[in-house]
Amino acid sequence: MIDRYSRPEMSEKWTQHARYAAWLEVEKAAVKAWAKLGKIPQDDADKIVKNATFSVERIEEIEAVTKHDLIAFNTSVSESLGEESRWFHYGMTSSDAVDTGVALQMRDSLNIIIDDVKTLMESIKKRAEEHKMTLMVGRSHGIHGEPITFGLTLAVWYDEVARHLLNLEQTMEVIAVGQISGAMGNFAHAPLELEEYAMEELGLKSEPCSNQVVHRDRYARLATTLALLASSVEKFAVQVRHLQRTEVYEAEEFFAKGQKGSSAMPHKRNPILTENITGLARMIRAYAAPAMENVALWHERDISHSSTERFWLPDAFITMDFMLHRMNNVIANLTVFPENMMKNLNLTGGLVFSQRVLLELPLQGVSREDAYRIVQRNAMKVWQEIQQGKATTDEKGESLYLNHLLADDELIKSLSEKEIRECFNYDYYTKNVDAIFKRVFK
Repeated sequence: MIDRYSRPEMSEKWTQHARYAAWLEVEKAAVKAWAKLGKIPQDDADKIVKNATFSVERIEEIEAVTKHDLIAFNTSVSESLGEESRWFHYGMTSSDAVDTGVALQMRDSLNIIIDDVKTLMESIKKRAEEHKMTLMVGRSHGIHGEPITFGLTLAVWYDEVARHLLNLEQTMEVIAVGQISGAMGNFAHAPLELEEYAMEELGLKSEPCSNQVVHRDRYARLATTLALLASSVEKFAVQVRHLQRTEVYEAEEFFAKGQKGSSAMPHKRNPILTENITGLARMIRAYAAPAMENVALWHERDISHSSTERFWLPDAFITMDFMLHRMNNVIANLTVFPENMMKNLNLTGGLVFSQRVLLELPLQGVSREDAYRIVQRNAMKVWQEIQQGKATTDEKGESLYLNHLLADDELIKSLSEKEIRECFNYDYYTKNVDAIFKRVFK
């Protein structure tokens, strides 16, 4: 992963040193387990646990000859030990150390992601409470629909992220799994108790029935979980990008002093953070494909999965971590323009109240078809006048749509002027916001 999209807290989990350190942790746990079972001398086990170390440079030097990274690792560690080195990697196969080591890396990295998500949720909740009753227009197909509040938009985001948090926590149970089952996973050279003791030491669960690897459907679950989370974060980012468009301008990424938006146009203030998030989401989704293709290995194992995991595992975690922090920064510092939201809400001359009028007419005995016809024909007049550049309100400040409805003889037969005017009350659309918030922010 490139440094530009990395945070040290996560990237340090996936260095070569971290990879080998995880292997060493697994090997030491196995040594402790052997000693607990009375199969190797306790003094030798103590020496290994205390003195075993490695050198990344030495591992690379040995691997250049052996063409096998785990053997190179074992050799480097053995050079730091005496005769007790004969118990290092005893009764184990490469995947026991590698896959269980990766489980430790995934577990620790996923804990960071979970913390990131919780932080993001807190920021969304804070801004949702702040804009609980900030009116804005709701849009479908990009077209104005009916009044909502910006707080409701943020509540939707919070609820969606809450589902991802649950998914991440469930995924943790799936991926925090290791094995020390030996070649072919038949425990011929190491008893089940060895694995159980070692996994308890490491804080992992045992793969109930391994072959020679931890099964890759577990990894695929992780990849798809991260891909889904990234897609939701992109959804929020795209919404911010739309709201920042000049002709909309209802919200804007924070623009810092000294920041510049364009090398050619000094006036530009671009949504660069959310555009970046959109791009990063594409990469995280892309990692799900090789993870799913890795599920089907030949027989008890092959290494077709290995090369892809060296790419996608660190990149998916590092990118997701960076992306979540960036989105949190966007939301926490988002500049919101309630006046522009209200201006846009009134942009269509009261058309956003059309359904309210529509629903009143059947209560007065008008058929659904006739009600729709009456309401729509007046709405189409307003659209035509807007296209012609006519002001959306008259000299009294009343909307075009209200004026057309009040002048419709057929409508007046069913609804009084007072009843029609009541349909243009914004409070009608915010009356359930408190109840919705109680559902979401439990």
